[in-house]
Amino acid sequence: MTELQTTDAPLAGEEIPGALVVSEPVARRQARRQARRRASLASILIPPLLFGAFIIGIWYVISYLVIAPRRRFLLRPPHDVLQEGFLKWESLSELLDALWASSKVALIGLAISIVLGMLMAVIMSQAKLLERAMFPYLVILQAIPILAVVPLIAFWFKTGINARIIVCVLISLFPIIVNTLFGLQSADRGMHDLFTLQHVSRWTRLSKLMFPAAMPAIFAGLRISAGLSVIGAIVGDFFFARGEIGIGQVLRKYANNLDGEQLIAAVIVSSLLGVTVFLFFGWLQQRIVGRWYADSGAP
Repeated sequence: MTELQTTDAPLAGEEIPGALVVSEPVARRQARRQARRRASLASILIPPLLFGAFIIGIWYVISYLVIAPRRRFLLRPPHDVLQEGFLKWESLSELLDALWASSKVALIGLAISIVLGMLMAVIMSQAKLLERAMFPYLVILQAIPILAVVPLIAFWFKTGINARIIVCVLISLFPIIVNTLFGLQSADRGMHDLFTLQHVSRWTRLSKLMFPAAMPAIFAGLRISAGLSVIGAIVGDFFFARGEIGIGQVLRKYANNLDGEQLIAAVIVSSLLGVTVFLFFGWLQQRIVGRWYADSGAP
């Protein structure tokens, strides 16, 4: 009995063949997966970092070699902007408060634009007659210079937060309508015929066929309108200049006082707000639509 047990047990230092066959490929696959992740992360981060460094280098060249010293207030070098605009708590706190005020206006205006834009796109997608009747006026609305209607908005809605939200809606509404309508109308014609043969309702056709096909186009419109809503909030705040202080009023103040460092810092902060909202909708698209759209090479 003892001899049988000792012959069946592996000798000291001997490797178990089965464990070797299983563990080696698993470890190799994990190593390859980690290498791919590192390469993907590097391909995402390195190009914008290099281009950002190039822009900062050009910025320094313009500040010190192109602009005369007595006119350097027109474009202060990056380290002055960092020191005066972001590292001083007085300036940073003012920027953060203004950013919060403009963010509220932009998000409320964007939410209203999403609801109105999708509703109008759905209505137009269900009846060609309504599309022909409404679309020219939407184009006219998009073509109207916003500065031309600012006095009217101030006259009708005063100069508070409501007026700024209306400016956001006017600026950001059109891309949502156009992209949603295009997406709804891009569903496969063969699938439409199949739904017709099954005698499905309009709601089923809309929810099961048209909206799934429209999701990539819808998110493209959302990303465009997200940036436009931020612009609308800043434009409204800049020209109405009443109520809670936003980025627009801060920009006006710094421009009037020739505070070049704080002015550029405010521009950077407002740009970061637009980029953040844009990236959020890009992330949301990945979660909802899936990776197939990104892998297809679409923008």
